[in-house]
Amino acid sequence: MAQEADEVDRIVEAWMLQRPDLDFSPLEVLSRVDRLSRHLDRARRDAFRRSELEPWEWDVLSALRRAGEPFQLSPKQLLQQTLVSSGTMTNRIDRLVGRRLVRREQDPGDGRSILVILTEDGRTRVDAAITRLVDAEALLLSGLSRPDRERIAGLLRKLSLGFDTSGAH
Repeated sequence: MAQEADEVDRIVEAWMLQRPDLDFSPLEVLSRVDRLSRHLDRARRDAFRRSELEPWEWDVLSALRRAGEPFQLSPKQLLQQTLVSSGTMTNRIDRLVGRRLVRREQDPGDGRSILVILTEDGRTRVDAAITRLVDAEALLLSGLSRPDRERIAGLLRKLSLGFDTSGAH
């Protein structure tokens, strides 16, 4: 059974005619990852928009939601999970407090520190967004069987571990 050609196949084929001296196998993988990333980005932005969240708001709120009851983290813990600067995180927390999606409280274990706590409205929005996101991502993968998805996930994990451990970006 012949495999259907996609846009990447056409691009690689054209390059091979022009530059037969090069190995284009990296493009066959990473150009597809890049194209799929664009589709995923659109699906994610739509899921967040429908829950009235910006992607950066999702990052903070989902970190708090994943923390479990009582849905609170220190600003330092949020920094570690979202990989933004301290000043950016302070601004984000301020804006989320303004929208009443989180609140600040003194840390009962350390009076000098604060905790960022997910509000009920924040939890409702993040729960709606993750439901929409999972549904949208399942639709993007609907052409693959579960074993195919598991195989791809394993290969991508193997590839990303190389970046995660080396600090490469």
